[in-house]
Amino acid sequence: MSVVCTSLARNAMALRNTGAMVMVRYAQTAAAPASEPRIKKFQIYRWDPDTMGDKPRMQTYEIDLNNCGPMVLDALIKIKNEMDPTLTFRRSCREGICGSCAMNINGGNTLACLNKIDSNTSKPIKIYPLPHMYVVKDLVPDMSNFYAQYKSIEPFLKKKDESQEGKEQYHQTVEDRQKLDGLYECILCACCSTSCPSYWWNGDKYLGPAVLMQAYRWMIDSRDEFTEERLSKLQDPFSLYRCHTIMNCTKTCPKGLNPGKAIAEIKKMMATYKEKVINPVNIVENHQT
Repeated sequence: MSVVCTSLARNAMALRNTGAMVMVRYAQTAAAPASEPRIKKFQIYRWDPDTMGDKPRMQTYEIDLNNCGPMVLDALIKIKNEMDPTLTFRRSCREGICGSCAMNINGGNTLACLNKIDSNTSKPIKIYPLPHMYVVKDLVPDMSNFYAQYKSIEPFLKKKDESQEGKEQYHQTVEDRQKLDGLYECILCACCSTSCPSYWWNGDKYLGPAVLMQAYRWMIDSRDEFTEERLSKLQDPFSLYRCHTIMNCTKTCPKGLNPGKAIAEIKKMMATYKEKVINPVNIVENHQT
């Protein structure tokens, strides 16, 4: 009986001590001075085509970083939710997968959800839509041409014999699968294409880094049987050869991919392909002579 009483007494004492510690911590928290505001300026491109006479301009918003998430996208959402509901931008996954929030931040193309806010409050953050594209509204670019170019390369598996389609798996070795690493991860955000000067000047004819990298991805897929047909579509002077290896594409890619290397590999494949096309013609001509 005495053992039970001693145990109960100890438990009661522990509870009192725990309660006292909680009260002390609560008092310390309540007495702690509020942190000083960290006001950061965001200068954002604004333009509304539906407003008569509206011209492109930069609008400044001030945000206390103490009450905001760490990424630029967090700041944009906070501005739209709490300060200006007219601000327009694209966003979806918030984790660098969908590519929706691609924009130009402080002079570089990137994803707002992956771009951390600079804690230096003396420097404003300048945000523009992706460069050299038509603007739908504010930070929303018109991606119609970009997607049309992507569609033109037929970004899907193609087989000569389609009679077995859906009836069996198309197997691939581990080595062949590894060749696709660094290519399939592209999320089509267009950061690379809109950072390329060649795409700025010839965007209607030059396919651009993102689309060409995806074209290469299907060219080297061991399961695809239309490699030569894919190459033949790129023989004109603009679709592929406007690339001058400036490498802005590789530098700006938010996923760390290398479109410049993919384009160089296509050019190497193109040289071999042209030899195959030209040699039979030469053989026929020599035979006739």
